[in-house]
Amino acid sequence: MLLLQLDLQFFAGEKTEKATPKKRQDSRKKGQVLKSQDITSAIVMLSVFLALIVVATSAREGVMSFFKQTFSKYMLVDSLSIKLVIKVYKEVLSEAAIVLLPIMIVAVVAGVLGNFLQFGLLFTTEPLKFDLTKLDPIKGMKRIFSLRSIIELLKSVLKISLIGAVTTAILWMNIDDVLSLSFKSPWATLVTISKLTVLMGIAASIVLLFIAVLDYFYQKFDYEKNLKMSKQDIKDEYKNSEGDPLIKSKIKQRQREMAMRRMMQEVPQADVVITNPTHYAIALKYDEETMDAPKVVAKGTDFIAQKIKLIAKENDVVMVENRPLARAMYDQVEIGQHIPDEFFKAVAEVLAYVYRIKRKI
Repeated sequence: MLLLQLDLQFFAGEKTEKATPKKRQDSRKKGQVLKSQDITSAIVMLSVFLALIVVATSAREGVMSFFKQTFSKYMLVDSLSIKLVIKVYKEVLSEAAIVLLPIMIVAVVAGVLGNFLQFGLLFTTEPLKFDLTKLDPIKGMKRIFSLRSIIELLKSVLKISLIGAVTTAILWMNIDDVLSLSFKSPWATLVTISKLTVLMGIAASIVLLFIAVLDYFYQKFDYEKNLKMSKQDIKDEYKNSEGDPLIKSKIKQRQREMAMRRMMQEVPQADVVITNPTHYAIALKYDEETMDAPKVVAKGTDFIAQKIKLIAKENDVVMVENRPLARAMYDQVEIGQHIPDEFFKAVAEVLAYVYRIKRKI
């Protein structure tokens, strides 16, 4: 028996169930989302090298203008001063910004787009919070020698190998141009190196993007695995979100008891109690000055009906037996509601009978 209980506890604690929407939402709020950093890196890298092709002409003119201004304008200055240094710094910075700013903007937009395509718009400061558990050396060693670390190592080796192979192949296919660089002019050398650099960068980006797609599927598998919940976790989450069923039942029971007490307090003020006679009891109250029609102040069946009749008897409330009327009103009229038009005639006859009895008394 003890072994059976232990087995049940083990299986209840085993994380075999898919994460609930609430668990996913909570993880997202903490910054734990499905993401492959390699996809963002590949998109940024590819975008930058493609942007270099587009802005190559203007960038070349900007670089040449920068060097001309640097070597022709400031190299002939006789003496330096603080104002001149600040002026030179501002001009050099503005020239460099003209060249680099478009590339930097492309890189930033590509980085944001790479993350947005993976997990949408998300802003959270949760990962920035100080957590002492991150400083735990034992957990740190476990992370270093974990399966995930081994996979990351293999992935890095694969990236270096494939990217190295692709760039080497490009250099080998252009070996004649590389070997002839020493015989070319500086400008032709710069053009050749630029073309080869961009070509290798684009090829490396495509290889990295291919690896990143594979990494994305692995990250998805690992993400879903870490989000898995046990049956007990799902039960606990339901209790926390919906409330403990035992507590909810007690609250409902208390509400019913309070409603019952309020209803029974209205019975002594009723004008008549219409009975079945044993199974149903309907207490009616009517005031000509304040009410357009009689109102049901209490109703019940079986035990509650007997209690209504007992309170009515103790407070000299007239009871009238009318089986069809009692049953029909119990089904169609709620407590606190005025009776519908279809019951006016039958109820009027009952009230007239009650008023005659009260006048005789």
